[in-house]
Amino acid sequence: MSSLAGVVLAGGASRRMGRDKATAVYDGRTMVETAVDVVTRCCSPVFVIAAPGQALPDLPGVTVLRDEVRGVGPLLATARGLRAAADAGAPRAFVCAVDMPHLTTDLITGLAGHEGADVVLPWDGRDHYLAGVYRTGLADHADGLVRAGERSMRALVDTVNTQRIVLAPTAVLTNVNSPAEMRNSS
Repeated sequence: MSSLAGVVLAGGASRRMGRDKATAVYDGRTMVETAVDVVTRCCSPVFVIAAPGQALPDLPGVTVLRDEVRGVGPLLATARGLRAAADAGAPRAFVCAVDMPHLTTDLITGLAGHEGADVVLPWDGRDHYLAGVYRTGLADHADGLVRAGERSMRALVDTVNTQRIVLAPTAVLTNVNSPAEMRNSS
């Protein structure tokens, strides 16, 4: 899978969590360490997109890129990660949120096995925009959407060739968004 880069979005505002999710400890490790551990087993290179000034633990072998503006949403951060992956020579990248403590290599490799679409997303009754494989050439399109005032990943996914892979509901796609969800998800 050397042609598949990884992009971990770690700079979200985490309003519902009330604190930075990337450095929240889950099962003995920070969430960013957990996500990076899984993603680096399938993807190379791996980029973590962080907020300006956001403290992160040491992440060996990973390139940390900083958002230039805080609170713009995942679309701009995704575009930045896709551009970095394209510049590194990767035609596709697995893009995920930092708050997926049950993420597995099986999900990543399963999605990456589907080729031909601009975006490959898991679908279990809803789209999981931040757990999908994206063509890195979409960076310019995503930037254009941001310039037009769009902030959501849906704006990107709905304007390109997207393949949805139907999955049964699974903990692998769980996002932890609050302290209560973190306690109940352990």
